Amino acid sequence: MTAPSETLRLLRACFDAAVQAASPQLQLAAHLPAPPRGRVIVIGAGKASAAMARALEQAWPDVSLQGLVVTRYGHAESCSRVEIVEASHPVPDAAGEQAATRMLEMVRGLSEDDLVVCLISGGGSSLLPLALPGVSLADKQAVSKALLKSGASIQEMNTVRRHLSAIKGGRLAAACAPARLLNLIISDVPGDSAHDIASGPTVADPTTRADALAVLERYRIDVPASVSAMLSSDDAETLKPGDGRLPRTETVFIATPMMALQRAAEVARAQGIQAYILGDAIEGEAREVAKVLAAMALSVKRHGHPFPRPCLLLSGGETTVTVRGNGRGGRNVEFTLALALTLRGEAGIHALAADTDGVDGEEEVAGAWITPATLQRARELGLDAAQCLDTNDAHRFFEALQAQVITGPTRTNVNDFRAILID
Repeated sequence: MTAPSETLRLLRACFDAAVQAASPQLQLAAHLPAPPRGRVIVIGAGKASAAMARALEQAWPDVSLQGLVVTRYGHAESCSRVEIVEASHPVPDAAGEQAATRMLEMVRGLSEDDLVVCLISGGGSSLLPLALPGVSLADKQAVSKALLKSGASIQEMNTVRRHLSAIKGGRLAAACAPARLLNLIISDVPGDSAHDIASGPTVADPTTRADALAVLERYRIDVPASVSAMLSSDDAETLKPGDGRLPRTETVFIATPMMALQRAAEVARAQGIQAYILGDAIEGEAREVAKVLAAMALSVKRHGHPFPRPCLLLSGGETTVTVRGNGRGGRNVEFTLALALTLRGEAGIHALAADTDGVDGEEEVAGAWITPATLQRARELGLDAAQCLDTNDAHRFFEALQAQVITGPTRTNVNDFRAILID
């Protein structure tokens, strides 16, 4: 593959700017309060939690603090006062379970003079997999795998996860009382709902166990008997808004998908390209979202409607993939492949889609990019694009074309980034 064109360089620059806008190093310090009279305990989970802990330590170099955060394997940072534990994502493992148990113990017995700083980012749901009594880690792993393949939205998946958890759905917050609790959050979910980010361990939950059962029924997910029994019991119910067990809590979003998209738009405009943000909370099947955005791009290209060209169409959110094949896939590469198939090599349209955490699906690849020549090059390599889409094998497709977006761990996470440039 020859060096990327200036068009692809611009798309990559916009993506890199979006990721940088969500950096804990840039965003966290401004939201810290004055240190308390009592102890400072730092807890947290997510793909960005280790980077957030490091930013906190740097912002408070002289404050006595201790804590524990859990991040994905390969996403750790060097910290001196906060312990960093790595665990599995997206399917939980014993390391995460053990860390969740220790975290609950760490925040018990605090006083009103103490402060708990909770660092939350996307990925925390699988990194804190401590189940309610009677539900095993293996049970939670089975449910997680089934949900990931079902096409359920992140909100639906987390509704189930919360109601099987001994730490999520506000239960970790309750353990912190009567200490003051400060949630610093990097949002990776459409709508920036705190109870959906890492399944809301330190915030109240407006959903119910009946909602969780409805998700399993909607997607026809068979679950272990222990899971069915738990969700049929009041023991599964989470803490609701106004619950007196919740401590004094402040919740601050230090980075969001919209902040990242706005920064990307600034980069494009600085290069003389008008940018339009279509939304930061777009959901749906990846291939169906691709069809809609491809139709819009074609309308811009052929008719100058709804926007004049040249322009850049930006969007975020979290699409889903209903897994039907056994290929190597992820929602961003599935979107990009479906986009290429719908555009059919239309001249003057380039695109890039990637996950801002650097991981799309279970691959250490953020996403992929396409040009008008993508399908032709695939044919020359003997690749059947439609078949790759049918078998959820988009990572293999773009790997063969050398059209992958590879960043390594970004240590932040504001969800999907999609950019379509129409010349």
